[in-house]
Amino acid sequence: MRRESDSYLDPMPVFRLSEEIVFPDPSLADESGLLAVGGDLSCERLLTAYSLGIFPWYEEGLPILWHSPDPRFVLMPDDLRISRTLARSLGRFDVTFDACFEEVIEACATVPRRGQRGTWITSDLKAAFLELHRLGFAHSVETRSRDGHLVGGLYGVSIGAAFFGESMFHLQSDASKVALARLVERTSSWGFHFIDCQVHTPHLEALGAKNRPREWFRAALERALLAAPTRRGPWGSPG
Repeated sequence: MRRESDSYLDPMPVFRLSEEIVFPDPSLADESGLLAVGGDLSCERLLTAYSLGIFPWYEEGLPILWHSPDPRFVLMPDDLRISRTLARSLGRFDVTFDACFEEVIEACATVPRRGQRGTWITSDLKAAFLELHRLGFAHSVETRSRDGHLVGGLYGVSIGAAFFGESMFHLQSDASKVALARLVERTSSWGFHFIDCQVHTPHLEALGAKNRPREWFRAALERALLAAPTRRGPWGSPG
């Protein structure tokens, strides 16, 4: 692992990862949160990255880019805001967990978002998260209309008492918010400490997520990883 500058990233120096599964200190990320480039998307590397507060974020055609932003956008269970409108929507949908992970990640990659062109969920990332799901580390929440159609959802990674949210989508108003509210409800009942939302969005801010300094997040993450064993396997059953 060495620090260098590449033409597509000039003039910004970043760490280039080697085959060894090791990352630089997240505090060395630049102002945009970019920390390193390269490596692979093996489950071992991904789990190592998330346990350090690092995540992959790049576009198709670029090398893998690893980020650790400062500040970090985090939703604490007690900070969840349920508006009157959302409270009414909670009764409009049926919610499941890990019922159709592949459909959810595909929808997150393809459903258009306002103000966003394309997707950062590349084909390689989809394959990597499907393998994490198979191993019991990645999970989805599905929101369905009363006639059974998938109309919203989210997916992410669970390690220890932390959930790292990756992406969400909706085809009906409030469908993704309902998925997040139910995720907070379930993970909170299991003693999870927080949901990592990575970077600020107005959508998640309205639900109570807040910017936190990176060092605060790293300390909170360390506590969450020590607090409880990872709940591996399907989350479909209650309890």
